[in-house]
Order: sequence, then structure tokens, then C-alpha cells
Amino acid sequence: MKIGDCRPLGHLAAAADQFIPQGRVVHIQEYGNGNVHDTFLVTLESEGEKHFLLQRMNTQVFRQPDLVMKNMRTFTDHARKRLERIPLSVGRRWETPRVLSADDGRDHWTDPCGSFWRAMSFIERAQSFDAVQNEEHAREVGTALGMFHSLISDLPPESLADTLEGFHMAPRYLRHYDQVLAEHGARETPEVDYCRQFVRARRTFAAVLEEARAQGRLCLRPIHGDPKVNNVMIDTVTGQAVSIVDLDTIKPGLVHYDIGDCLRSCCNPLGEETERWEAVRFESDLCRAILQGYLSLARAFLIPNDYAYLFEAIRLIAFELGLRFFTDYLEGNVYFKVRHTEHNLRRALVQFKLTESIEAQEKSIRAIIRDLR
Repeated sequence: MKIGDCRPLGHLAAAADQFIPQGRVVHIQEYGNGNVHDTFLVTLESEGEKHFLLQRMNTQVFRQPDLVMKNMRTFTDHARKRLERIPLSVGRRWETPRVLSADDGRDHWTDPCGSFWRAMSFIERAQSFDAVQNEEHAREVGTALGMFHSLISDLPPESLADTLEGFHMAPRYLRHYDQVLAEHGARETPEVDYCRQFVRARRTFAAVLEEARAQGRLCLRPIHGDPKVNNVMIDTVTGQAVSIVDLDTIKPGLVHYDIGDCLRSCCNPLGEETERWEAVRFESDLCRAILQGYLSLARAFLIPNDYAYLFEAIRLIAFELGLRFFTDYLEGNVYFKVRHTEHNLRRALVQFKLTESIEAQEKSIRAIIRDLR
């Protein structure tokens, strides 16, 4: 590919040159397995930092990239100041990715074809995993989320822009589902019938967290928005969590959305892409380990009402994602990337079976929450 053309990555080398903190670019390679942005690891010939991450942002998903960058700067600046005042355990490190400035001093560079590029510092000697490896790993994932929430627990949520309005608001997804079902209908199969009945039986539950917020029982706080397991960086030597990355979705919200999403993604060992949807199970031992790690730091800022809605959050976020997958299937797979026409239906079945497993273990999950308070 010739640098300077207007194909998606035509300005890759030029973009990297905009953000060189020091030294000279010697290599650029694709990095990670994200399905939103184009991400690259840039290697430098330098006396200081040897790498940084370069991304071409997907402005079809994030239509206000300037606000995304503003939120990232607000978070990283605040978190670094808090880290100066919070003593870490002996031997533990924690790093907050830094937004790198372009040559013109801005936090991004727009190439001649209109693509939006940004750069972040690279966290050395760390790796992420696509699935929880064991209970100790689960505990570190929880600790990472607790550290993240702790660092910004005193950041006013109004200082952040809401760059994804309606995100994690289940009543809104339910209204969209109703519209799609009325417009497109659904062909009759056992799997589709199961999904429709599943949604019908839980319609009134969809608003539980938003109603609690409207009634003043829960309050808005800064949240990560996507605290899945592969966004937690683990030290390659100590096995301890050292950072949470992928900061695009930072926004005002309920911490319950983060907690529920973290547990949803981590406590299903088969993963959301499994074809064995009937075997999906929520693993309560992993749930306990994650909450142990999380609450070791979060007890300092959580209030009684927060604990009262933790189980509802765990149940709701799994149901919500299943609803989104099923709606997209009915609509013709227009939002989530798919490998085949039934892919989103299979994904929905996985999340609904996970929800069923959570519901079946309500008593024991509530006991875990009670014991760890």
C-alpha cells in the first residue's frame, strides 16, 4: 500500500510520525484483536520509551471523537494525580495509559482523507487474556476494576461527556426490540421461540436499575463502560493487574453496569462465542473471586444501596446483551459483526442461558455479596 492514498490505512506511516515522543520509527505492526479501531504497535529507536500504540478511530461507532479524547484526558489526568496520593501495596504497580500529543500539540491527527488518528503510551511487561485463567486471575480482574473506580470515585460525573447516550439502558434496547419485531417479524424456529418467550417473561425487569437511579437510590458516577477481561493488563512476572485499557467508553453511568458487565464476561468460561450454548453456566466461584478483588478497594466509596442492587446488575447485563444480539439478528445483523446469518441468534442464546444460570443461583450469589460486604 502506498503511503498517501485514501484507502483505510494509507496514511499509517505519516500518522505514526505525528506522534513520535522521541527517537525514530523503526517498525509498525498490527496489534490486538479489537473489532472497532485499527490498532498498531509502533516500535521506536529511542533512549526512552521503545513503543507506543497508534489507532485509527472508527468514527462510525464513535461519532464525536473529540469528546472521546476529552474524556480520556480528563480521566488520565485525574487518575495520575490520585495515584500520587494513594499508596500501592508493596511490589504492586499500576499504570494509567497516557494520551500522546501530536506535533501540533493536539491529542489527535486528522489525515488528508479525514481519518482520525490518536496515540497512547504502551504498557510494557504486561499482557491480557481473552478468558479468565483461574480464580487468582479473576481476583486480579476484580482488583483492576476496583482500582479504576477508586481512582475516579471523586471525579464529578458531569466533567465527562456522555459519548454513548443510551448505552446499557435496557429499557431503550427493549423499545428498539419491539420496533424491530413489529417491522421485521421473526421466523418460527425453536430457538427464536425460546428467545421471544425469554424476553417476554423478563420485560418488567429491564428497567430495574434505571428506575432505581430515577428514584435516587443509585447515582451516576464515572464508569469504564467496557471492563471485559481482555481490557485488564496483567504483569507478566507477578501476575498482578497493572492497568485497564480501552478507555473510549468512559462516561457517566452506574458502576453497576461495569460490575455486571465484568462478571458477565468473566464468569462464563465457555465464552460468548461458544456453539455449546445449552452448556453455558455462570461460575459462582469466579464471581466470588472477582468481587473479593473489587470490594477490597470499592468498599471505600460504595453505599448500602449500591450493594442492594448488585445481584440485579449481574442478572440484567447478561439479559441486556442477549436482547441486543437477538434484536440485531431479527434486524438482519446490522450492528454486530457476524460470521454467518445465525451468529447473533447463537450469541443471544448464550447470554440468555447465562441469565438463566444466574437466576438459578440467586440465593448463593446474594450470599456471596452479603459475605463480602
